[in-house]
Amino acid sequence: MSKQQENNENMITLIDENGNEQLFKELFTFDSDDYGKSYIFIYPAEQENDESVDIQAYIVADNEDGDGQDLVPIEDDKEWDMVEEVLNTFLDNDGNFKA
Repeated sequence: MSKQQENNENMITLIDENGNEQLFKELFTFDSDDYGKSYIFIYPAEQENDESVDIQAYIVADNEDGDGQDLVPIEDDKEWDMVEEVLNTFLDNDGNFKA
């Protein structure tokens, strides 16, 4: 999935394989020394004021053209467990994000 940074640094447009665009808001990013990768948590921008949001996590990788970055799905179970653990450190007991 291709990532395009918007003027507002916290907004990202994702373009799927069919060319459809969807605007997301960046929750936060982090790097893992264990996996040598960068990760991003995002949620759909239209859910910003909703009581609950669909948080998605991706690996951030330079694209093949070298002119941007792609968001790559996390497919390894152990890697996913690590990413989920990081997210959980920022959630309270009710599942709300605490910065």
